[in-house]
Amino acid sequence: MTTPRLNPLAGKPAPAGLLADIPKLITAYYSERPDAAIPAQRVAFGTSGHRGSSFESSFNEAHVLAITQAICGYRKQQGITGPLFLGFDTHALSAPAFVSALEVLAANDVEVMIAKGDEYTPTPALSRAILVYNRGRQGGLADGIVITPSHNPPTDGGFKYNPTNGGPADTQVTSAIEAEANRLLAANLTGVKRIPLAAARKAATTHEHDFLGEYVADLEDVIDMEVIRGAKIRMGVDPLGGAGVHYWPAIAERYGLDLTVVNDAVDATFRFMSVDWDGKIRMDPSSPHAMHGLIGLKDRFDIAFACDTDHDRHGIVTRSAGLLPPNHYLAVAIDYLFQHRPRWRADAGIGKTVVSSQMIDSVASKLGRKLYEVPVGFKWFVDGLLDGSLGFGGEESAGAAFLRKSGTVWTTDKDGMAPALLSAEITARTGRDPGEAYRELTRQFGEPLFERIDAAASPAQKKRLAQLTPDRVKSAELAGEKIRSILTRAPGNDASIGGLKVIAEHGWFAARPSGTEDVYKIYAESRRGAEHLRQIQQEAQSIVTAALG
Repeated sequence: MTTPRLNPLAGKPAPAGLLADIPKLITAYYSERPDAAIPAQRVAFGTSGHRGSSFESSFNEAHVLAITQAICGYRKQQGITGPLFLGFDTHALSAPAFVSALEVLAANDVEVMIAKGDEYTPTPALSRAILVYNRGRQGGLADGIVITPSHNPPTDGGFKYNPTNGGPADTQVTSAIEAEANRLLAANLTGVKRIPLAAARKAATTHEHDFLGEYVADLEDVIDMEVIRGAKIRMGVDPLGGAGVHYWPAIAERYGLDLTVVNDAVDATFRFMSVDWDGKIRMDPSSPHAMHGLIGLKDRFDIAFACDTDHDRHGIVTRSAGLLPPNHYLAVAIDYLFQHRPRWRADAGIGKTVVSSQMIDSVASKLGRKLYEVPVGFKWFVDGLLDGSLGFGGEESAGAAFLRKSGTVWTTDKDGMAPALLSAEITARTGRDPGEAYRELTRQFGEPLFERIDAAASPAQKKRLAQLTPDRVKSAELAGEKIRSILTRAPGNDASIGGLKVIAEHGWFAARPSGTEDVYKIYAESRRGAEHLRQIQQEAQSIVTAALG
């Protein structure tokens, strides 16, 4: 079992030797030719699209051209004739990929909506734009592409398709796009239509869209800006050099908020970041090492927050507790929202993933709300957010979305900005920050300890883990307690969790294979303290190893 060992640089400013060579990275994007016969160089859609690096021939111009053409084919097959909203973040490979995608989309006569002045576009702003355009329409629906590898290191690129529901595409959709993209790669891009950038920008099908202005103007339907302004809450925000960097000043100006952007730098090396736990630069707002700088400023503000590079994840820094673990803030946000959104449906449920804290279960029970527990992946929340049957959907990796105050859909993809601003609303309305609110929850329900670690696994073992059935687990106890249930399918929607979850009275663990490394992830939680948690983690590996045979 691997307990993360901190790199000596963790939490420290990134040294020059760690910075990516951006000219070489972009040169590799255009010059390296991926080999479709090599699995690592093929198009592969994970839970958040295709990701890779041009240095490794896993995110190059050929990938983007092939994926975009495959999306054009998918749209035609599905009869999607409305505009495609196209956005990109601040990673070095995102702007080149935007150009490649636009050249293909224009050549295929797709109506494309791009940000004015090539402004960076956060994922939630694009999701919201799709939903607003499609509201009330029966045909001519819009969809979108977000070019981002999320919080991944500076050398990574990412490409994600959001269909007409505005959320992450489900596996059926991505499998079809992936297969066609790889066919085009293997055919040396024969069949890819493309026109030069100048022609693509001038094409009658290419239009500008004010993502920033419309998102900012609409935020007051999601967050109570008046109560934040009235309480004079002092807020600090670090965009971590991401796509929302220009959104925050616009939010502050429009709503008259006391909000300070502590760092407005955009630099593709992300040299202003502190180094993450493993010695890599990673724009992860849930990592205390990556968030070292903002944590150090916590006493300057009533509440502070950050978002990752495409602004679909949040990190909340409180005076009382510093950086809140994502599970803690999800529980606090749920507890607050369902008591302060009277126009939401009385039967609106709470969405969580199988690897999120049982504190959320306790809060849901207290509120008398249905809990909808699903596999990892935000796509499982899309339908519920769309029709209002879910008031909130959240993941332990700091991704969440919730409804407008009216009880109608806001975004069906993760939105880091709305949960960040919600922390200020909570502080303003209740007089205590989310750290203090979580302490109150622990007084009511006890204090669970949660941790995720990795264990080594071969590709064959990872495949077997994803296909396990409960009868493969022979153990009757977990950390001295009788095992109550063994899950390989999620309770909320009966979908495969791609691993297993073992639950006892005062603790549980879940194990699922990594999509990118030769490890499996062990998520564990205990309500009986640190020693009990360690015992769960140790037994988890033994149980999984035995089950894999």
